[in-house]
Amino acid sequence: MQLHLSPEDQAFRDEMRTFFTTQVPQSIRDDVAAHRDVTKEQYVEVQQILNAAGLAVPHWPAEWGGRDWTPLQRHIWREEMQLAAVPEPLAFNASMIGPVIAAFGNQEQKERFLPETANLDIWWCQGFSEPDAGSDLASLRTAAVRDGEDWVVNGQKTWTTLGQHADWIFCLCRTDPGAEKKQRGISLLVFPMDTPGVTLRPIELLDGGFEVNEVFFEDVRVPAENLIGEENRGWDYAKFLLGNERVGIARVGATKRMLVDAKAHATQITSGGRPLIEDPSMRARIAELETELLALELTALRVVSNSSDGKPNPASSVLKLRGSELQQAATELIVDIAGPLSLASFADDEATDVPEWARSATPEFLNYRKVSIYGGSNEVQRTIIAGTILGL
Repeated sequence: MQLHLSPEDQAFRDEMRTFFTTQVPQSIRDDVAAHRDVTKEQYVEVQQILNAAGLAVPHWPAEWGGRDWTPLQRHIWREEMQLAAVPEPLAFNASMIGPVIAAFGNQEQKERFLPETANLDIWWCQGFSEPDAGSDLASLRTAAVRDGEDWVVNGQKTWTTLGQHADWIFCLCRTDPGAEKKQRGISLLVFPMDTPGVTLRPIELLDGGFEVNEVFFEDVRVPAENLIGEENRGWDYAKFLLGNERVGIARVGATKRMLVDAKAHATQITSGGRPLIEDPSMRARIAELETELLALELTALRVVSNSSDGKPNPASSVLKLRGSELQQAATELIVDIAGPLSLASFADDEATDVPEWARSATPEFLNYRKVSIYGGSNEVQRTIIAGTILGL
């Protein structure tokens, strides 16, 4: 594979780089680069800037804000955004429910939801996982029963990321409990989070944050018109959605930025009287990660280039698997560079002499344990790879 960009693609990269570094507020990009929490208002501000420039949902159909870009251009767009520490368009909107509605929704649903979804006027959250149906999602038990012109939903979802900000939820529900195969009795419903009977409770994570939630449904009435696609075809839509999600999970640009930061930090920390970056084992470790990341990037380019008809390539599971492993390896590297300083975030007092990057190193490392679980655990991805790619 050629690593050199054509003059046209290089010009495109320069265009993206200039936009992301000049049009997105520096204060927001500084917060992302420092691993500070991004507020709902910041997410909305950035996505609306991108949407106004036609850069929020380039992979959507052109009539709903998409761009006629090549797969390589879409890769460059995402990578430059991550390298510039720009909050990416909200995945629940841009990569999950948006493409599903564009592909499977009726015209009324497209007109109702897609413009507001692209502009983040509606903040969506994902109602997939349940306490007893995580990686085995087809075992979900949240039920929707038809009652006249409504569906009545009862059950529970968990690990609902950023649900505390959400206006609407897209929710997988069992609508045919007697289906021969459990995957065939599931439908996709959408409804507002303030619908009577919906209760959201926060879950504290290992790093002390509250970015995920559990959601309870008690006799929630959902208009029949809020069924996306066909009844009992929700599993097909879920696979489509998760395939899109897994391509983005690779996050090559974000991991590149972490490795650049790691090298900079290693020049500031001394060991044995010399900068840590001069230690042969540290240099070898960084070089190995950079090599692995380059291999992942080439794989990502092959995957997006071979996707057809807008359908995610099964090899997206490879990107999800390896991308999550390298993200975790990069956060572990930064913790090791910080050494004892990485414990400052757990101290009772404010250690003002500890750099901000070192203070956030351990919480970031702990938070990144999730990336090998969400979007389908890595164990499940290995099974998918074995069956759909290797034919085992």
